[in-house]
Amino acid sequence: MAFSLDPRLAADTLFAAHFPLCEVRVMNDVRYPWLVAVPRVPGAVELFGLTPENAEQVWAEIQALGTLVASLPGVSKVNIGALGNMVRQLHIHIVGRHDNDPAWPGPVWGHSPAKPYESDQAVPLIDHVMGLAHNF
Repeated sequence: MAFSLDPRLAADTLFAAHFPLCEVRVMNDVRYPWLVAVPRVPGAVELFGLTPENAEQVWAEIQALGTLVASLPGVSKVNIGALGNMVRQLHIHIVGRHDNDPAWPGPVWGHSPAKPYESDQAVPLIDHVMGLAHNF
C-alpha cells in the first residue's frame, strides 16, 4: 500500500515541505500558526502503532516543528495533538497559541470556522518550514 494524503487533510491544509518521515502542511487558517505533520506511513492511524524507528523520527520532527512554532512572533504556548476523530489517518497538529487568539484558552478544534489565508499570506510560514526541512 502506498502513502496517500487523506482528502480532508489535503482540502484543509497547504503543502509546506517533506521532512524525512512526515509531509508537513500548514492549516489553512490565518488566525493560528498551525502545522500538521503527516507521517508518510501507509495505513498509520495511531502514534503507538508506528515502528520504534518511525516513532523516534516522528518525535524528532515534532520537536523541531514545535520549536519553530514557539519561536514565531506572538506565540506564547504551543499545543500538540494527534486526535484522529475526524480524519483517521495519523497526523499531528502543532498549533501556536496566545491569550488573545479566538479560541483561547479552549481548544482550536471545532471552535469556529477557519479563516483561510489570502493570496500569499502563508508564504512566510511555509518558508520557515521549508528552511527547517532543508536543515533537518
